[in-house]
Amino acid sequence: MTETIKFSTDSDGIATLTIDLPDRSMNVVDQAFLRDLSDLIGKIKENDSIKGAIITSGKKAFVAGADLRMLSSLLAEQNGPSAEDVFEACNGYSALLREMETCGKPFVAAVNGLALGGGFELVLACHHRILADEKSLKLGLPEVMVGLLPGAGGMQRLLRLAGLQVTLQYASTGKNLKASEALGLNIVQEVLPLDKILEAAKAWLMDKPTAVQPWDKKGFKIPGGAGAMHPNSVMTMVGANAMAQDKSFHNYPAVEAILSSIYEGGMLPFDTAIRLDSKRFAKLLMSDQTQNMIRTLFINKQAADKLQKRPKNPEKHMVKRLGVLGAGMMGAGIAYVSARAGMEVVLLDMSEEQALKGKAYSESLVAKGLKRRKITEEKGEALLDLIRPTADFDDLKDVDLIIEAVFEDRKIKADITAKTEALMPEATIFASNTSTLPITGLAEASKRPDQFIGIHFFSPVEKMPLVEIILGKKTGETALAIALDYVQQIGKTPIIVNDSRGFYTSRCFGTYVTEGLAMLAEGINPAMIENAGKMVGMPVGPLAVGDEVSIELSYKIMQQTKKDMGKDYPDHPADAVIEKLVAGLGRLGRKNGKGAYEYPEDGKKFLWPGLADHFPPANDQPDIDEVKARLLYRQAVECARCYEEGVLNDPESGDVGAIFGWGFAPWSGGPLSFIDTIGAENFVQEADRLSQAYGDRFAPPQILRDMAANGDCFYAASNE
Repeated sequence: MTETIKFSTDSDGIATLTIDLPDRSMNVVDQAFLRDLSDLIGKIKENDSIKGAIITSGKKAFVAGADLRMLSSLLAEQNGPSAEDVFEACNGYSALLREMETCGKPFVAAVNGLALGGGFELVLACHHRILADEKSLKLGLPEVMVGLLPGAGGMQRLLRLAGLQVTLQYASTGKNLKASEALGLNIVQEVLPLDKILEAAKAWLMDKPTAVQPWDKKGFKIPGGAGAMHPNSVMTMVGANAMAQDKSFHNYPAVEAILSSIYEGGMLPFDTAIRLDSKRFAKLLMSDQTQNMIRTLFINKQAADKLQKRPKNPEKHMVKRLGVLGAGMMGAGIAYVSARAGMEVVLLDMSEEQALKGKAYSESLVAKGLKRRKITEEKGEALLDLIRPTADFDDLKDVDLIIEAVFEDRKIKADITAKTEALMPEATIFASNTSTLPITGLAEASKRPDQFIGIHFFSPVEKMPLVEIILGKKTGETALAIALDYVQQIGKTPIIVNDSRGFYTSRCFGTYVTEGLAMLAEGINPAMIENAGKMVGMPVGPLAVGDEVSIELSYKIMQQTKKDMGKDYPDHPADAVIEKLVAGLGRLGRKNGKGAYEYPEDGKKFLWPGLADHFPPANDQPDIDEVKARLLYRQAVECARCYEEGVLNDPESGDVGAIFGWGFAPWSGGPLSFIDTIGAENFVQEADRLSQAYGDRFAPPQILRDMAANGDCFYAASNE
């Protein structure tokens, strides 16, 4: 009897394998599944009464891919397994799929939902492939997103079904395919209504099915050509290499491995090609980079999404009616994502006109969704009906969570806190969306500091996946639990941090922007600064992102911080640049169409030529690697300081927050994983060099010096 696959046969000799892993919301390829599939393939092969088999799923999705925890566990043996052992383990699934497609019995995939990674590879190994015509159905090879490649022959089968260009496009980017796209590319043979796929699968098996794949037939040729001498494939590979490195900047070995496997696979016998893929898969899996990416992008993110750090009490709380104070860009975005999750939203501003402008933001997003057919007119209207713009504080009387999103001004926030608390229900939690002002200080304006908490969103709210939960000194467990429940309700990933000026994300992200501005003040070419930022793996350069979040906001934060800290304020070389751009030149950033960049209405943005007049380029420009090091190390040093100061409770939150909050180089697994990979001793040496050259902001904190002396690392310490 099998644990993960239900097996049955009918009177016509057709076997049905229904994948249904117990106690799992999604089917995955794990050890139990591999064992059961192996047993059933053997059973089907040896039983002469079985004509063929249907593989389908008992869940809404087909198979979501490999269990990444299982892959990580391959390396968990004491002293580490040998490369040969890892290869043999990784090659097991590939060999199993090859056994299935060459066993002499026809297999047909009846795919009812999502099939990704190892799930899609299983589909490709079947002799006939039928998809349900469902919007939620997606096919894809997303392994590159965690530093791996498809290791069970998926690329080689896709190459032989759809050709070189298609395989390069989907394997190197992790992009998904819709059912209709897969049919048009000849990857599958049929797309039918969900209730017809099993019937069609049996009909194919009853009608002289083939049990031989096209690539196992004599004279087979890859569609469109492949190999070192085919002119089409040569030009395709030249273009693919250029495009891949334009996006990855050689930071992702998995991309290069994928390109090599596809190119070489077109010249090799199929069995040799899939074995080579398994070798490359094993090599990538054993690398620090891939292990860091799997840990942060999958395991730790999933733990955050499941609220593993939530207090046990109180019981789960669903926000039904939310109050949002401030209908500016942030407040409007919070209102939209909350209404999208089904909450009633009271969107309050100083005037009804301003509140209506805030709702107009949601109207524009709904209009875009309708245009792109991502939302129906009925659902769009229902979403907008949930948002009530108002200027009347009395409308907040029955809300069960308040989120304040007004200007970064302590007096304004204190005033609105007092007004709101006078009306809101006793049990209601009050949250501030401040990006920098300490929560403990803001809570001084509250009569219920235990119910006061920070819920920090990122802009644009509807696109950014992370929310930072900030605990003030008096914040209670109930406030934390409700804040976490709300974040999960709107489908975001939360991290929990302790109070500090700028908290964790704003404080560390700000170093990326200010270091870029400091280099601009030094006369470093702005184009070099921007390109260096992208080359280290950041989404955009520091000057561009500074424009996006608003230079004016940086200016206001700087002014407020100076007021709060007085003579203790640490001067920064970026301050003069910010002051000149905002106060002197009126360049506020993208919000007014002019910052470090120009934003023409009829074209793409470009660096403002006037930067050279105000910040003249130096005659001697630094090496690009020096600029890259400054941008990367400055952020990592600040993250380590946050850990030392107790702003961060654990390295997992630091890495998840960095990647999903401000886009810190995903290839690294996050700044603390980056330090671990380099090694504390090496990191400290380089940080000391940068500190001597550019200032104390690069000086490594004592925790790193202690780690260097003791041979420690962040993750070893957190797992003891």
